[in-house]
Amino acid sequence: MNKIEHIGIAVSNLEAASSIYQKLLNTNVYKVEQVASEFVKTAFLQSGPNKVELLEGTSPDSAISKFIDKKGEGVHHIAFEVDDIKAEMERLKGEGFILLNDKPKPGADNKLVCFLHPKTANGVLIELCQERDNNYDQ
Repeated sequence: MNKIEHIGIAVSNLEAASSIYQKLLNTNVYKVEQVASEFVKTAFLQSGPNKVELLEGTSPDSAISKFIDKKGEGVHHIAFEVDDIKAEMERLKGEGFILLNDKPKPGADNKLVCFLHPKTANGVLIELCQERDNNYDQ
């Protein structure tokens, strides 16, 4: 793992949360994106080398909507940048971590992603992410 790529924060209202975090971080949202497969709308902010991803569920069945219903708004996940997501998935599986998907899937901000089950990481949802190469074979 190279570094923390971003911190994901579950929000009920992306527009309102974007306004708050733009003031807090003294920067503008640089990208808003809908990830239809996950029923989520995201907004990204960057302050220095640090990135924050705000996530709003677009359906009551989305993981974000369910998270907010259960725990309220707040930190949803920590994402780590990796060079080779498939190799990192295999390594972590060998270390006893439970992967929430069997192969990398397209995520927001031009990334391939995989999540680790929080019960194997002290209650923290971990996301692995790799910059997506348009020729990458999933």
